[in-house]
Amino acid sequence: MRKALFRPLAHVAFLLALLLLGARPALAQSILRDAETEALLDDMAAPIVKAAGLDPDNVDIILVNDQSVNAFVAGGQAIYINAGLINEADTALQVQGVIAHEMGHITGGHIIGFSDGARAASNISILSLILGAAAAVAGGGEAAMGVIAAGQQAAMGKFLAFTRGQESAADLAGAKYLSGAGLSGRGSLEFFQKLQSLQRRHGYFAKEEDSFYSTHPLSRDRIATLEGVYEKDPAWQRPADPELQQRFLRMKAKLYGYQADPKDTLIAYPESDTSIPARYARAYAREKQALVPQSLAEADALLAAEPDNPYFLELKGQVLLEAGRAAEALTPLRRSVDISSNQPLIATLFGHALLETEDAANYPEAERVLRAAVARDRFNPSAWYMLGRIYADQGDTPRARLASAEQLMMSGQVAAALQNATAAEAGLPAETPDWLRAQDIKLEARAEIERQRKRK
Repeated sequence: MRKALFRPLAHVAFLLALLLLGARPALAQSILRDAETEALLDDMAAPIVKAAGLDPDNVDIILVNDQSVNAFVAGGQAIYINAGLINEADTALQVQGVIAHEMGHITGGHIIGFSDGARAASNISILSLILGAAAAVAGGGEAAMGVIAAGQQAAMGKFLAFTRGQESAADLAGAKYLSGAGLSGRGSLEFFQKLQSLQRRHGYFAKEEDSFYSTHPLSRDRIATLEGVYEKDPAWQRPADPELQQRFLRMKAKLYGYQADPKDTLIAYPESDTSIPARYARAYAREKQALVPQSLAEADALLAAEPDNPYFLELKGQVLLEAGRAAEALTPLRRSVDISSNQPLIATLFGHALLETEDAANYPEAERVLRAAVARDRFNPSAWYMLGRIYADQGDTPRARLASAEQLMMSGQVAAALQNATAAEAGLPAETPDWLRAQDIKLEARAEIERQRKRK
């Protein structure tokens, strides 16, 4: 469901540029990382990924900090889901319908094929420019402009028809994968109906001819096509997984509490609601309001219901840590790390708390915890930053520079990463794993700098 462009654009080259840039939208957005959310999204996707013939361990589901209702693929085996889509969805099954659709883009090679559609459109546009130039030479200025405009309109139409074809193919592939996973297509249809309602609310496709300017088929046409497919599927009447739905409602509330204005959170989840999702949302809202006792009260109520829930323990530790009570945060965070089998993001928070105690006796444990975290999840800039602090405190400047290089690469500060990796390589023993990693970062940084230079 790459975002549709609902308005006509004056020049096909501009449209193609927008869409080509849109093939990598995550580069301009921040990624939201949370242990509970990532575990849930992976569990939601796993049966669909298997039905598509891929290994769930090789497919990433990534949450993007964007409030638009959108999901997309951007090359490789990764599906990006916007926070706005999670907020709009009512059920886990609806999100699974979106995941199945995006899997259709991955298995269909649509990002790779994207350039084929662009190339065909460009050929029409170039031809129109040649014909327009010929008309201009012959003295027909107005005719030349007409030829060019008509050519660009034809190019736009050809390209948009191509993308609509990809979307239709992804719809049918998604239906196949949901069936293979034993999941009802009801969620998929429900979400398309939501999209249709949003389009009507915002006045998109008020006229039939407006659909010419969309990268996607009309929602009503997609719904009509998929109804015929889903209602014949053996899984159509199968109920949703109640445990997965319960986890989804918790995650949705947690995300809303984290992102929304606290006043909005307290309207959506009033004090009278004592459910676990509501307490989750309010705990984050109260923390954002700097009402630490109220936030801790919600966390304690959650733990009273489920004392061994690692995510509730993580929440309490986070609230204490951000309130400047690092020493108190150690107990719930240490227990959360143990129960979650050293989940890297939780371990990183624990390492942070150990460092924030400013007690040198805690630093060796912090180093062990953080090294274990990055060994399992290298794409964790916070963990690398804190490891760099520890190495610097120990006087191990080369490894401090290496950790900084890792963190800077992930933060997009490529020139600084190259500088730190070069310094690290010079100070590390040759042929050691850290020395080799410093070389790798240098190569990655130089390649990215060259790409940036060519784009400019």
